[in-house]
Amino acid sequence: MGGTEHRTDNGLAEFGYSQSLERSIGKFASFAAGVSYISVLTGTFQLFYFGYHWGGPAYWWSWPMVFTGQLMVALCFAELAGHYPVAGSVYNWSKQLAGPTTSWMAGWMMLTASIVTLSATALAYQITLPKIWSGFQIVGDGGGEYDFAINAVILGTVLIAFTTLINALGVKLMSRINSTGVFIELVAAVVIIVLLAIHIHNPPTVLFDTQGRGAGMPLGYFGAFLIASLASAYVMYGFDTASSLGEETVDPRNTAPAAILRAVTASFVLGGLILLFGILAAPDLTDPLIGDVAGGLQYIVLLVLGGTLGKIILISIAIAITVCVLAVHTAAIRMMFAMARDNALPAAAKLARVDPRHKTPIVPAVLIGAIAVGILVVNIRTPEIFTAVTSVAIIMIYIAYLLVTTPMLIQRLRGEWPVHDPEDRQSFSLGRLGLPINILAVLWGSLMALNLAWPRVEVYGERWYLRWVAFIFIGFVALSGLVWFRLRGRHKLGTLPEHMADNLEEAP
Repeated sequence: MGGTEHRTDNGLAEFGYSQSLERSIGKFASFAAGVSYISVLTGTFQLFYFGYHWGGPAYWWSWPMVFTGQLMVALCFAELAGHYPVAGSVYNWSKQLAGPTTSWMAGWMMLTASIVTLSATALAYQITLPKIWSGFQIVGDGGGEYDFAINAVILGTVLIAFTTLINALGVKLMSRINSTGVFIELVAAVVIIVLLAIHIHNPPTVLFDTQGRGAGMPLGYFGAFLIASLASAYVMYGFDTASSLGEETVDPRNTAPAAILRAVTASFVLGGLILLFGILAAPDLTDPLIGDVAGGLQYIVLLVLGGTLGKIILISIAIAITVCVLAVHTAAIRMMFAMARDNALPAAAKLARVDPRHKTPIVPAVLIGAIAVGILVVNIRTPEIFTAVTSVAIIMIYIAYLLVTTPMLIQRLRGEWPVHDPEDRQSFSLGRLGLPINILAVLWGSLMALNLAWPRVEVYGERWYLRWVAFIFIGFVALSGLVWFRLRGRHKLGTLPEHMADNLEEAP
């Protein structure tokens, strides 16, 4: 089969693989995968309180700042998605751009981060469900020292069990549920924006009100703003999920790049407007509950829209959280499958096995779900783990992204990128803008990873091990993984026979 034919049927032989996953995802479903991972309703409602607590109303400006930086990364990824529409996007992209150690580390960091993100996102149920119905507060009344944390673990475990089951049953069911949930989320986001806009109480000038935040801090308000900006950085990532499902997407070379850019742009617009009108509609911007984990944006919605309408909106947010966790779980499965298919993980043959009936890797679905629940349990006696777990996951994803954008920049500087292939005419290309965009993507990723990891008491609390959790946990994950790979893993690398391209002449 020739190269042109591969471009037509999206075959995988040019990458050395046979088609083992079911190719059934269309344009909206691909877009929905990226949107649901970012999930502006989940992120903005889960973390608004944190940003507002440290930055006041002016924290809003962190949203366009983070979008600008992440757009640079998304543009690089869109270009890669057009060239390499393969499962486990970050891992396989890095494999094409750098050596085996770099690509393995990119995949390992992204896989670990995705599992931690799965746990962190599942905790968002606790912030929303008890406000819909008090019966969701299963443990105590929420006022006890550990009521909040223990209940969060219970609700999160139920959610992860659900996403494990759905992912085990196949990509078609996952895609239908995800697309339906995203449609509801998009409609709900527009409704929230309109309803909050109708109830505007404050003038736009409040967006420049710092409320005295940062007083006494070494960098003044700028230091407080950097902390507040984490709330936006925690939300706007995961847009590469659209490409991670490339082997299951129809016409992925054209669909995936567009889905990545549409997902990040739509999330920016909708999320930015929700935050904007939420601040402008708040009856009293000095209300301490706005910047408290027990209040936040949900509190504003209930105050402004009233109990019944507010709770309907919160139900939509709960749906958004559900499909967000589903998308994160799906992306983690594809990463584990992609690495196992290359014999790059222990027990690779079992992890890479695709169930013949459901056309999905079932063992990774169950294993990832079990590990994520185990991470949740840590939250029971340490409520501060909410912020710590989220931060660690995001930092690792930023690092994984850097292990793609940095080798890509090196190739550009060497004149080796873009790939000069006449059959890539329909693939997304940045053209002459590629180099400056790539430089900005690397600079942004490096600075934001440092900002996220900085061991601030304000972010991680007084306990030393929580303040340094990013360096301790990420260092342990990176070092232990690297030791295994260098001593054993790299010697076994190679596509498993059952996943090898049928026409070996076309395979690298």
